[in-house]
Amino acid sequence: MRTRNIVVLGCTGSIGASTAKVARDLSDRIRIVGLAAGRNVEGLATQANEFNPLAVCIADPALVTPLKEKLRYPCSVFSGQEGLVKLATLPEADLVLVAIVGTAGVVPTLAAIQAGKTIAIASKEILVMAGSIVMAEARKHGVQILAVDSEHSAIFQCLDDKPRSSVRKLWLTASGGPFRTTPKEQFEKIKVEEALNHPRWSMGKKITIDSATLFNKGLELIEARWLFDIEIDRIDVIIHPQSIIHSMVEFVDGSILAQLSMPDMYLPILYALTYPERVPNARVQTPLTELGPLTFEKPDLERFPALRLARRAGKIGGTMPAVLNAANEVAVEAFLNGKTTFNRIPEIVQTVMEKHQVIQNPTLKQIFQADAWARQEAAKSL
Repeated sequence: MRTRNIVVLGCTGSIGASTAKVARDLSDRIRIVGLAAGRNVEGLATQANEFNPLAVCIADPALVTPLKEKLRYPCSVFSGQEGLVKLATLPEADLVLVAIVGTAGVVPTLAAIQAGKTIAIASKEILVMAGSIVMAEARKHGVQILAVDSEHSAIFQCLDDKPRSSVRKLWLTASGGPFRTTPKEQFEKIKVEEALNHPRWSMGKKITIDSATLFNKGLELIEARWLFDIEIDRIDVIIHPQSIIHSMVEFVDGSILAQLSMPDMYLPILYALTYPERVPNARVQTPLTELGPLTFEKPDLERFPALRLARRAGKIGGTMPAVLNAANEVAVEAFLNGKTTFNRIPEIVQTVMEKHQVIQNPTLKQIFQADAWARQEAAKSL
């Protein structure tokens, strides 16, 4: 395998930190040529000084000067969405890993696709909001979209280019989060620190809250629909508290293939960055004899209505998934800031969805307009 030049959009988050581990372990195979971060100047500068990329980007233009002061070598420094696009289209880049939380990743992802870059996608929002547009552009430009989410990486590995007609169902596994057995009447009293205490995974705040409400799994339903070109009725969720089986593919003959490993984002990132090869690595080990029982449960849609709302949004399509995503982002932020309660998060999302006038086959501009509208409506519902 020749050296693969990669750009990391969202380098200081949990995905970015795991990507840095992969790059260190495979320094002879992977070269980081671009790094982008939100407002974490210290984290971006530290990674840049280690990996010496050709260019870096910070979201806030006001932070460019403080960033330059911390860089110990000469490189191009960009900012804002324009900077993200410049990084995503660097001529030297082979692959762009998109790990930006929220909607900011849509435009640079499309720019990277149009520039012919392979995409490793860790930001669910991109395909939830604009899956139809993104996948159509990928087909048009002959660009491969590689899954980084552990669940979608598992499905990708199990499918292994088998025809979609051979698939009966895709099974996304979910740990169930910290409130898997908590009675619904207690949800109103859940504190932020309790919701951030995920039993299996170490992630950023927003995705951790989404895992507690199961909105994360709902967004993954919609993401899987686009990534694997399979209608949402053939995608389901099953609770698997141990988080060892990362997802499964059930084939029409009744066979089920699953991908197993200890819960560590290192592995799906490694697979995406080195695909189609499998590179020897001993960082993540799965001691099968020490795991104990692996169990499965049906999700409780009464306590976790997020799955029902996401499935509805995915089936309606058009601008509705963007509205679901935007309303959820506002509700989660409000919960983190003490402005609403945990149980109100899906209620706010449902209220906004019920008000929305769906546009089918929307343009990117219409998707962003729906996103902005949903944020305003969600804020009113707090």
